[in-house]
Amino acid sequence: MSDTKAETAYKSLSSILTNTPPSSQNPASSLLYDPEISSQVSALLRHPNSGAGDDNLCRWLYDTFQSSDPQLQLVVVRFLPMIAGVYLSRVTLRKPLAGFEAVLLALYSHETTSRKGQSLTVNVPDLSHPSIYHESKAPSKNNATDLNLAVISPSLEPHGTVRSTRRARIVGVALELYYSKIPQMPVGSKIEFCEFCQAWAGQDGDMRKDGNGGDEVINQKEGISKEGRIPLPWELLQPVLRILGHCLLGSNKKNKELYEAACCASRSLYARSLHDINPNAILATGSLVRLAKMGLDSQNDQVDHTQVPWTRVISL
Repeated sequence: MSDTKAETAYKSLSSILTNTPPSSQNPASSLLYDPEISSQVSALLRHPNSGAGDDNLCRWLYDTFQSSDPQLQLVVVRFLPMIAGVYLSRVTLRKPLAGFEAVLLALYSHETTSRKGQSLTVNVPDLSHPSIYHESKAPSKNNATDLNLAVISPSLEPHGTVRSTRRARIVGVALELYYSKIPQMPVGSKIEFCEFCQAWAGQDGDMRKDGNGGDEVINQKEGISKEGRIPLPWELLQPVLRILGHCLLGSNKKNKELYEAACCASRSLYARSLHDINPNAILATGSLVRLAKMGLDSQNDQVDHTQVPWTRVISL
């Protein structure tokens, strides 16, 4: 049944694209990883008139995701950076973007259903209590009901439309879904995301040493392009930073193009945070910039410090 759905989706997309490669034995994999198909879909999503309610490609993306086939849903998630990037960059132009919004709402509704509307939390260690490796003379307190929880993503409410007050939350939840599937995403999709992060930041920043031995952000160009600059509330910025963290430290770190794109995006967002004087964003983006710098240092330093050096001299 899954193969039948994939073949149907492949044929439907072939009627939209100008040139589709012949169908393979695994059409779902071709839709996800074929560079020619990805290039054509991305070009159509970037078209000046894309995203309207009668956009055939947006309708295909919506129907494909609603097929409930996990492999086909991955195909739609793969193009989320392009959908969110173009949508957020154009939303201030007050153009009809009902096609993009339908796809984003489908992703948001999927997450709402899978989470049952509940928030995502993590347990944070309480440093006021001794660890299990140390003895304590003070009587231990029973804080079984006093959980130290940090909310990663607040609870979800069902939404049928995209309003300006909900937009960042809906797109942010869609990006959280993208992050949960990011190990299965092709490198090209992640690079597109990093490029849109630079456009959203609206800052072209680079790092240099200041007089106090620290780092500061400087503008590489006098005239910084503000095209694509968008508001970056925490509900949108938080999943963005998680995705960039994966691009910096994930399994694809050896991909030089992806790593450099993530570094540039991190520096641009850090410059934007400094410009906005946003303490939380400064701390988070600054951490990414430091991680990127550590990664570059580790690439330059090929010495394995865990290996015991061989020598004839015994030092006492």
